Parts: sequence; structure tokens; C-alpha cells
Amino acid sequence: MKLKDSQTYKNLARAFAGECQARTRYEFIEYGARKEGFKALADIIDKIAFQEFTHSRMIYSFIQSADDGTIDNIEICTGYPFRQKWNLMENLKLSAEDEGIEAEKLYPEFAKTAKEEGFHDIAALFNNLVKIEETHKNEFMRLYKLFKEGKLYKSDTPVVWKCPECGYESTSKQAFEICPVCQAKQGVVKIKEA
Repeated sequence: MKLKDSQTYKNLARAFAGECQARTRYEFIEYGARKEGFKALADIIDKIAFQEFTHSRMIYSFIQSADDGTIDNIEICTGYPFRQKWNLMENLKLSAEDEGIEAEKLYPEFAKTAKEEGFHDIAALFNNLVKIEETHKNEFMRLYKLFKEGKLYKSDTPVVWKCPECGYESTSKQAFEICPVCQAKQGVVKIKEA
């Protein structure tokens, strides 16, 4: 079977559109985080958005491999989430849920179809994306919980908090509100990792 005549081809188009939309939604969230003064949080979200770009690039490469000179449009009919609003905390939660749908339902189904149709390299891509989207889901949920509990810059045990602007470090249970060296606000301080 030719890729262009397969369900896998349509699934690639759906996945491409979904990854592109996810990237844009995350860029909106990243923009909101920066606007609210959470530069370090925005940087984390920006990295995830770039990873979604890379996913779409890989998927697009497979779509292009099917090009015999006749690809104009790929008709797809599917749903995409439009639940995010301009609420930073809620958007972190919704993003975790969206990533979970890809990791637990959508991409496993796409991988199974690709394997059944004989496209093992595409099945491998979708299986790898399952793992990555699961880490995205976990990271968004971790950030949501920290944000909700007011613990983005608090810890139960002393940790090193570093100002990325000047390099100042402090070990405590809570990040400094203003860097004593360069006066950077707390939102630039690197968020503690899981």
C-alpha cells in the first residue's frame, strides 16, 4: 500500500495539525506567563512549544515522503481543543489534559494503524511521541500543581535558587522575591525541578 492511499497518511495530517495547534496554544500560555512576570515558567513552556514544533516537523517529513507531485490539500475532519482561555493556572491544567489525550489515546491508535498498514517507521515515530507527550503531560501537571499551591518558588526542604540574570545563588526553602544583586524579580528565578 502506498502511504498516500492509507489511513496513516490521514493520521499524519491530523497529527501535524494537532502539533501545530499545540505549539501555538503553548506560545499563548508562554506569552501570558511572561506578561504576568513568570519568565522562568515561560521559558519552560517555550521549550515544550519548540518540542511540539519539532514533532510537527518530523510528521511533515513523512507527509512529504508521500509526495508524488500531486499533494495540494489533505482533507481531514477532526476536533482540536479550544478550551484554553487567558488564565495561566487553568491553561497549565488543560494543557496537561490535552497532552494526556495524545499520549494515552490518539498516538497509540495512530501507531497501531501505521503498524497494521506496514509503515513501521511511522509507527515508531508515533510510539516515541507517546512517551514524549506523556512527559509533557506530567510537566504541565507538575507546574499546574505548583502554581495552584503557591509553590513555584517554595520548597519543603532547602534548595538552591539561582538568578539567571546575574548568577546570584541562595539556599533556602523559598526563592528570594528580589535578587539582592541585580534586583531581578522572583519570576526570573529557575523553578525547582521535579
